[in-house]
Amino acid sequence: MADGAGEDAIDPFRDPSMAGNTTNDVQADVPATLAVGRNASLTLGTDALIVTDNNTTRSILFYNVLWAETADDGEVIIHYAHAVSKQVVRPQIISYKLEKPDSDLAEAWIERLLEKAYGASQRQKRIKVLINPFGGQGKASQLYHKHIAPIFAAARCELDVETTKHNGHGIEIAQSLDIEKYDVVACCSGDGIPHEVWNGFGRREDAQRALVKVAVVQLPCGSGNALCLNHNGTDSPSLAALAVMKGLRTPLDLASVTQGDRRTLSFLSQSVGIVAEIDLATEHMRWMGSARFTYGFLIRLIKKTCYPADIAIKVVHDNKEAVRAAYRAEAAKPPRTHDDRILPPPGEACGLPLLKYGTMNDPLPDGWELVPHDELGNFYAGNLAYMSPDANFFPAALPGDGCLDLIRIKGTLARTKSIATLLAIEQHKFFDSPHVDYQKISAFRIIPKNQKDGYISVDGEKIPFAPFQVEMHKELGTVLSKNGHVFEARGV
Repeated sequence: MADGAGEDAIDPFRDPSMAGNTTNDVQADVPATLAVGRNASLTLGTDALIVTDNNTTRSILFYNVLWAETADDGEVIIHYAHAVSKQVVRPQIISYKLEKPDSDLAEAWIERLLEKAYGASQRQKRIKVLINPFGGQGKASQLYHKHIAPIFAAARCELDVETTKHNGHGIEIAQSLDIEKYDVVACCSGDGIPHEVWNGFGRREDAQRALVKVAVVQLPCGSGNALCLNHNGTDSPSLAALAVMKGLRTPLDLASVTQGDRRTLSFLSQSVGIVAEIDLATEHMRWMGSARFTYGFLIRLIKKTCYPADIAIKVVHDNKEAVRAAYRAEAAKPPRTHDDRILPPPGEACGLPLLKYGTMNDPLPDGWELVPHDELGNFYAGNLAYMSPDANFFPAALPGDGCLDLIRIKGTLARTKSIATLLAIEQHKFFDSPHVDYQKISAFRIIPKNQKDGYISVDGEKIPFAPFQVEMHKELGTVLSKNGHVFEARGV
């Protein structure tokens, strides 16, 4: 990421504590093994710290190492995330006194350990934590203090914790946030608070600097945890906290949704039809967790409803083979080692990008054609792959390709085929289903018709049942991810 400040340019993939150093020039002669005690040693292996103590050997993955330091008495202290179960990790400590006191050697060895533990990820992140006590089953605060805060503390992060008070509070916080003080905004919530944070950034005069500079992450504490699932591959709060500690800055496409005079940023999805109705009409069933979506689908399937609309689409890849080829070409590329986006300097007015295709209030852009969809059952545009733990709706989605993945399914589909299509999602056969129309697009306009009222969902939030337009912005936002490249989902 090149900063407009010139010589003060920041590489976000570089650990600030290592300014001026590279892996090769940091005490290349530091031994891999540190002798501690009479019968103990600590060895830097290929992908793990090997601990030998009284003829017993165990290993701690570098990925799980959170911090290391020396005490005044020469003791070496290592904090790491210990796997209590497949879904839970908790901080633990090992400590040993050096067999021969040598503080310089110990410090150099610890530096090598932390380099291997963090790689290109930033250490000691400065995190603004937002806890939403109203989301999901209302346990966000409890989950944060039990599973997340201990991981952050063990990794020596600088934390500023705030609880949201009302709907839209995340927008207000992000809009007035001193972004120079933070590297990350961590949302202990469902997908609603990340949506608010990005929209708060979008309302700032320095919107583009805020959106690029500050990574937005989710610690799964709600009923919808798609942001975390896609970038961290888990909906476990403690595993997600560990993933954030080791996360790599990753650009993420964001979309502008215009309706009337309003412009909203979207990171997840836009839907009209059965998915929107399931999502929004089952809000009162949040206590059911992700099961509410399956329940809602089965109830609405009985109705066999169509949601007629006129639709215009700016297509990038028109058919499944073209979509598959585009996905594989991008996935085959090596993960980037630096962020080459331009970061506007502090204080510069840099609001949201201009809209290439105008708004819903403007005439239809040149080359667009409104096509009637009188038998539309589901119009679903997604920016991420997973919409819920068992729903990889958009397996060809990519974080930074500048495209939405669009699914269209007819509402006249027989019930047996509809159920088979639903089951195909979990079986990873949805993309190839003959009943699913799948494209990559950069923009669309949709005009519902022949209905007085209905549901339109943007990132799981209800917007008025009225015409709207969507346009993608390539790599406008920033997240932290495990691989810095593709989503943690099975692709095509």
